[in-house]
Amino acid sequence: MQDDIQNEQLTVTYFTHGLQHTIQGKKTAKGYRFNGSSNKIINLATLNWPPYISEELCNKGWVFQFTVAILVSKGYQVNIHFYPWARSVMLVEKGQMDILFPEYFIESSAPSDIVLGKKRRELLVLSNKFSGGELSLLKRPDYSFDLQENLGNLTGKIIGVVRGYQNTPEFDAVMDSKQFSIVEAVDELQLVKLLVAKRVDLIIGDPKVFTYSINYSSLSNRNKQALLNGIEIVQPALKYNHLYFAISHSYPQWSQLLADVNLALLEFQQSGESDRFIKVGSGCTLDL
Repeated sequence: MQDDIQNEQLTVTYFTHGLQHTIQGKKTAKGYRFNGSSNKIINLATLNWPPYISEELCNKGWVFQFTVAILVSKGYQVNIHFYPWARSVMLVEKGQMDILFPEYFIESSAPSDIVLGKKRRELLVLSNKFSGGELSLLKRPDYSFDLQENLGNLTGKIIGVVRGYQNTPEFDAVMDSKQFSIVEAVDELQLVKLLVAKRVDLIIGDPKVFTYSINYSSLSNRNKQALLNGIEIVQPALKYNHLYFAISHSYPQWSQLLADVNLALLEFQQSGESDRFIKVGSGCTLDL
């Protein structure tokens, strides 16, 4: 079984200047590797976050495919490692890996939980943005709650958050001032379970990720449906969050890497490649 995992073959296809490029990758002990002949080696830390990126998706998700294409188009060897998000943050902020993705925008004032006394933006530099998704509060259908614009009625609530996530500057400021209590979870599926079990009043995240995390879980269909029926999006959404690559300042050529990533993002946007990756999506259908 281990040999099957190590020999897993992956294909990423992208277009530049009207030419099709197909890259074969494989899972190794050092992550999912593409363009292995290049000596410009990049190690990336990420998380399972369907439908954007996940080892459970048939092609690992559009953000996985997009990231491989962006970096390989500039000649880099790509090694993508999946971890719980808090560990991914730690590895990149400590300089043990080179890129953290997909990341939300990081405010210049945001402190690092990993390197005490440092701001996150002292440890990481953000690429230009690419497409992301909505960030919303979710509640139980029988829980009466209307969101106030200034978030004032979050005071005294118990809210579930994923450990290590940025949310919105406004929400995180209220959270840091301890106006409400938080319960930390390792991922979105655990958050939904906390909400449905009435351990928390609200949870925060991308609604698409909550839905996909339930559908791609190992739960029975009956339990999946119970969780799906047990959550409701609070309107309006808090924010549309773009996604970013966060590059470690510890990477020796971080400035060149940043320039290469930003140029590739621009080229893919102008050529329509970015939209094509999103349209193709995970390339998977749910079997429920």
